[in-house]
Amino acid sequence: MRRLRALLLCACVLAAAARAGAQETGDDLGSIAFATSGSAPAQARFLRGALLLHSFEFDDAAEEFRQAQKLEPGFAMAYWGEAMTFNHPLWQEQDRDAARKALERLAPTRAARLAKAPTRREKMYLEAVEILYAEGEKAERDHAYAEAMRLLYAEFPEDLDAASLYALALLGTCEGKRDFATYMRAAAIVEEVFAKNPRHPGAAHYLIHSYDDPIHAPLGMRAARAYAKIAPAATHALHMPSHIFLASGMWEAVAACNEASWKASLDRAGRRKLGADAHSFHALSWLGYAYLQQGRYADARRTLATMEEDARQSGSKKARASLVAMRAAYLVETGRWKSDAAEIRVAADDLPARNLEIFVDGLRALQAGDGTGADEALVRMSAKKGGDASPAGHAHGGGAMAMPYASGWPDTDAVLRKELEAKILFARDQTDRALALVREAAAAEDAMSFDFGPPDVVKSTHELAGEMLLASNRPAEALKEFEVSLARAPRRAQSLLGLARAASRQGDITAAQKAYLELREVWSRADAGIAGLEETRQTASVRP
Repeated sequence: MRRLRALLLCACVLAAAARAGAQETGDDLGSIAFATSGSAPAQARFLRGALLLHSFEFDDAAEEFRQAQKLEPGFAMAYWGEAMTFNHPLWQEQDRDAARKALERLAPTRAARLAKAPTRREKMYLEAVEILYAEGEKAERDHAYAEAMRLLYAEFPEDLDAASLYALALLGTCEGKRDFATYMRAAAIVEEVFAKNPRHPGAAHYLIHSYDDPIHAPLGMRAARAYAKIAPAATHALHMPSHIFLASGMWEAVAACNEASWKASLDRAGRRKLGADAHSFHALSWLGYAYLQQGRYADARRTLATMEEDARQSGSKKARASLVAMRAAYLVETGRWKSDAAEIRVAADDLPARNLEIFVDGLRALQAGDGTGADEALVRMSAKKGGDASPAGHAHGGGAMAMPYASGWPDTDAVLRKELEAKILFARDQTDRALALVREAAAAEDAMSFDFGPPDVVKSTHELAGEMLLASNRPAEALKEFEVSLARAPRRAQSLLGLARAASRQGDITAAQKAYLELREVWSRADAGIAGLEETRQTASVRP
């Protein structure tokens, strides 16, 4: 296992190092054969735009497409490409007005625009984007667009970009929910693309998105190991392998990929003289979470300080939302409720994440023995309705926005409220009521759409139930809760520690040592003195 971790770490480092050499050859974003009728100079800019589009580097892609338009004002596919940069299907974002304006610069009417496309295939691409940005509800347009891309792919099966974009369109029809049947349909399409062109960035990228859950992650490992090498110039490509690694609990690899992605976003912002909002808060939040799972609390605290400074400089919703999430994760994972991190304050009333901030306030009050403060936090949570679906989240590489909590804050808020109330009841020795409530929360979390990454529900409900049961001297029941938590989030440190303790309390020394051994590996780089570390090292060393 250590050798595998080292190989994965090496792969991420090599991908980052390969960037400079790749830039010299111009082969830094992958390889596609997206034929169009554009002139050679315009086609070159178009191709680079399409490569960036496949890696969700939307701002940079739009710039390339606009450069192609300048070189050839009547180049229809360049306007198609720019319009496509305003649709972010996996993040449930779409700027229809901006897309329509881009298309109208080609020609004022749909018929006139279609007339600009000289081939049947290009007309079908233009027709598909017209459908995507037509009148009507977004969900209906997403389904109609996917059908248009299906027809394009069916008529031109050799067009690997049509195939890839059709697969992405299918993922977009899920509207932020993880429908495994649809995800597997999309995966089947891009598996064929990946087999035909192992350097196609869209194929690798969309395979990772199709497989980034604990059950399917092994299927995505090949694409994950390839993608950063395929497109080392794309900040998002450097991050994306960590979707598969996180779903597999491979924390060292998660950290390595997001270190490379974060640095790439800083480099890009520096080159382009952009502000803090151009930094990839998405990569930084995943990096901080990986450090927390590894027990590298000092490193996690540094990422939090970085986010705090960027939020101070920016003040944007996405920066503040990322700070709320990263602070919550740090405090919940470390339990350092008296640290300076607990003193960080975020203006969150206008954020979908506002109830998460209040939830953390409630937990902090409980830790300080302030039951009144915890009650007040619960009232504040109950009074505020989450679920503002406006984008407020993490920057991905090229400055695009993404919703940080794709499972939806109304569901998340309900779970957090139940968790806080259960914690309050448990602190007041109302154990049965507390356990009943936390099990309600667990059922609600289980019913939420699966969205992998640093968890929206910052404290796993099953982990919390296990901790309460263990504290109530019910280790057999606790063990089952920790097992469920680990099935949803493999190698999560606090769930492993809880599992080891529950097994030990039951007298199952073999199971306890197995869990402690796994945790010792997860914590191989942990800071000295963190809670549970010495217990883990000593017990893991004892022969059963």
